[in-house]
Amino acid sequence: MKRTRPLLTLLLACAAAPALAHTGNDHAFSLFTGLAHPVGGLDHLLAMVAVGLWAAAHQGSIRLAAPLTFVLSMLAGCVLGAAGIALPAVEPGIAVSVLVLGLMVAAGKNVPAQLGLPLIALFALLHGHAHGAEAPAGAIWAYMAGFVASTALLHAGGLLAGKQLLSRTALWARATGALIAGSGVWLLSGTL
Repeated sequence: MKRTRPLLTLLLACAAAPALAHTGNDHAFSLFTGLAHPVGGLDHLLAMVAVGLWAAAHQGSIRLAAPLTFVLSMLAGCVLGAAGIALPAVEPGIAVSVLVLGLMVAAGKNVPAQLGLPLIALFALLHGHAHGAEAPAGAIWAYMAGFVASTALLHAGGLLAGKQLLSRTALWARATGALIAGSGVWLLSGTL
C-alpha cells in the first residue's frame, strides 16, 4: 500500500473538479494561505509534483536544479506580476504547464535538462505571475514565503514518489505522467 499511495493520491486529485485558483477576488494573502494554496489548486499541485517526478528520472545535479529553477522563476514571475508587468495568456499557460510537465514525466530521461529546465522556468514564471498580479501592494511577501515552502515540499514529494515509481518500473512513472498530462488537457479546456 505504501508504494501505491502516491499514485492513489494523484488519481484522487485528478478526479476533483477543476481548481484554477486565480480568481482575483477576495483572496487573503498571508503566510498560511501561501502554504495552503499549492495543495488547494489542482493546476499547481500537479505542476509542482510533476517537476519532482521529472527530476527523479535524472541523475546528479538535475534532481536539485529542476525544483530550484521552478522556485526561483516562480519568485521572478511574482515580482513581475506585483510590479504590474503583464504577461500574455497566463491562465492558459498554467494549464499548458500541467500538460507539458506531465508529458515530460512520461518521457522521463528522454527529455534532456537543456530542454526541460527552460520549460520549467517558463512555466514557473507563469505560476508566480498569476499570484503577484492579484496581490495587493505590500501583502505579497508573507504569502510568497508560504507558497515557496509549500512548493518546495511538493517538489520533494514528487521526487520521492518518482524514486519509488522508478524503482518498481518506468511504466508507473510513464502512466503517472500520462495522467498528469490528461489533467492538463482538461484544465486547458476550462481556460479557453
